[in-house]
Amino acid sequence: MTIENLDAVHSSQGSGGSGLHPLDPLTVEEIRVFKDVLVDAGLAGERTAFTYVGIREPAKEEVLAYNDGDEIPRIVSALLFEAGGHQPRTVLVDVSNKIVLKHQEMDPSIEGQGPILKSEYELAERLVKSDSAWLDAMARRGLHDLDTVKTVPLSAGVFGYDDEVGNRVLRVLAFEQKYPTDSMWAHPIDGVVAHIDTTNERVLRVIDTGHTNVPQESGDYNDEAVRGPFRTTLKPIHITQPEGVSFQLKGQQLTWENWSLRVGFNGREGLTLHQVGFEDGGSVRPIIYRASISEMAVPYGDPSPTHAWQNYFDVGEYQFGRLANSLKLGCDCLGEITYMDATIVDDFGEPKVIEQAICIHEEDYGVLWKHTDSFAGTSEVRRQRRLVISFFVTVGNYDYGFYWYLYLDGTIELEAKATGIVFTSGHPGGDYPYASEIAPGLGAPYHQHLFSARLDMMVDGVANAVDEVEVQRVPLGEGNPWGNALAKKTTRLRTEAEGARDAAMDKGRVWHVLSTERNNRLGHPTSYVLYPEGQPTLASDPQASATARANFATKTLWVTQYHRDELWAAGEVVNQHPGGAGLPTYISADREIDGKDIVLWHTFGLTHYPRPEDWPIMPVDYAGFKLKPHGFFDRNPTLNVPKLTEQCTTTPHNGENTCH
Repeated sequence: MTIENLDAVHSSQGSGGSGLHPLDPLTVEEIRVFKDVLVDAGLAGERTAFTYVGIREPAKEEVLAYNDGDEIPRIVSALLFEAGGHQPRTVLVDVSNKIVLKHQEMDPSIEGQGPILKSEYELAERLVKSDSAWLDAMARRGLHDLDTVKTVPLSAGVFGYDDEVGNRVLRVLAFEQKYPTDSMWAHPIDGVVAHIDTTNERVLRVIDTGHTNVPQESGDYNDEAVRGPFRTTLKPIHITQPEGVSFQLKGQQLTWENWSLRVGFNGREGLTLHQVGFEDGGSVRPIIYRASISEMAVPYGDPSPTHAWQNYFDVGEYQFGRLANSLKLGCDCLGEITYMDATIVDDFGEPKVIEQAICIHEEDYGVLWKHTDSFAGTSEVRRQRRLVISFFVTVGNYDYGFYWYLYLDGTIELEAKATGIVFTSGHPGGDYPYASEIAPGLGAPYHQHLFSARLDMMVDGVANAVDEVEVQRVPLGEGNPWGNALAKKTTRLRTEAEGARDAAMDKGRVWHVLSTERNNRLGHPTSYVLYPEGQPTLASDPQASATARANFATKTLWVTQYHRDELWAAGEVVNQHPGGAGLPTYISADREIDGKDIVLWHTFGLTHYPRPEDWPIMPVDYAGFKLKPHGFFDRNPTLNVPKLTEQCTTTPHNGENTCH
């Protein structure tokens, strides 16, 4: 049974009365039913590895027609494989009716492998530490105590090795950790990389370039000898809301001021937002049907044999949701915090609850609007506020926070925060063109962090279009005698091929997502505008393996016609996929996007030339984008935001602020 003809099956089956909304994340009980169904059908056993397990969301038209009490079957989609086996397979299980809807084997040589498992990390370490060539490489660097050598197995990519085709492969780097709390990233054992076949449990090859210098300076940022004594000059900042928060959370449904949305979470993407709308004129107007980070590519730019293969897909190969932090410390979010737990599926098909994985809170954001009118004798100011929905993931050495902001004026923003520890290498000295020297003898290769935000738009309905708008300079001449004319150029994107676009910051290029069915009171289509930051896209050569696999990152914008199962910018299965999946495949039919149900895919991110200031732990760097209403409202939607009732004064005797 193919995935395309399943909808008829779904509509013919009963539900089972879960009482869940169709977009709700999987529950602990559903995950257990899912595994039991597979075991009972003989499709899962003790050696079965479970990856990419998540709810297969119903078709959009089903969800939009849904009313409380309706029963829509809950479908679980997963990728499975047998430990030590060659054949990954996809399954679909109806957990409402406890039946298998699909079981299909894949060819890993052309369709790729499932994400890396924790058990493979342990296997890789055991294999390299029993390999004579690898042990000899350590001995040449004076490393004889293997307890101080930490192996780091990493996704392998695809680089034309015949003995890797069809097998699960890792590439293993190593670092020295001098004592249990030492930062091993300060001591890369550069010049050595082992290629591991975990399917057949063997070392394929050990590459040793002869670089034997292991940097010795400590990078332990918790050591007072490195960081110095803690400051005593920072006074506390207390953020309080004595009357409570202004938002309401009921199950997965979140409302705040005029905003409403559903909060989702899955093991692959992590946090997802659904059915984002804004109440206006007594009804909720839809803006986004679904928003998520679909993929992230981290290509490294050092061409040396030890590092040239490094290009990671942190969503598809490692899975954000599974790596989400439990935000228990109270330092990730400040203020009056509401947390949400998240339920994921582990490598063995068992449910795992990540406590306090999602943080929701409000923030003051300065002045919303202000004017002193000397003619009217008035002076007015209002404060901006935003609702924050966030989560954090740790992917090896890097930590990423994703913060969705909803503002009072209808603005939507995503901010990605990159921190943690830069990936390190031995620096060869001199003016090496592909890595920074961040400490004596310690290098950090140049690299990029490129995210793909999937934005299933629904501006005042499912019939949308995209106009590319940019500055148009008008030459001096007839109609512009003073040379001051400023115009704009608007281009309608008609097909998916036309929808693959680059940013152009010199032209102020933005993209208007507009309704083709609703106008504002001035007769113009209601719209939201995507404002890109316009940073560089993928820097790899067009013929590079990294480019074939991360083709989504070669464009700032893609626009596709909605398809229920087109969710992944680099394809459904990413690990060891040779390339061409995802967006290149999605747009190959060149479907119409003018007045259709459309999805925006926006590439944004950082090109990182590491600084000494990024060591031994990196201050947060930021990347993101904004969606702002443009003619969506008939006027400023925040005119009714009240004045603050408090007035603050400074008492002369002690300079303290008091509010009354």
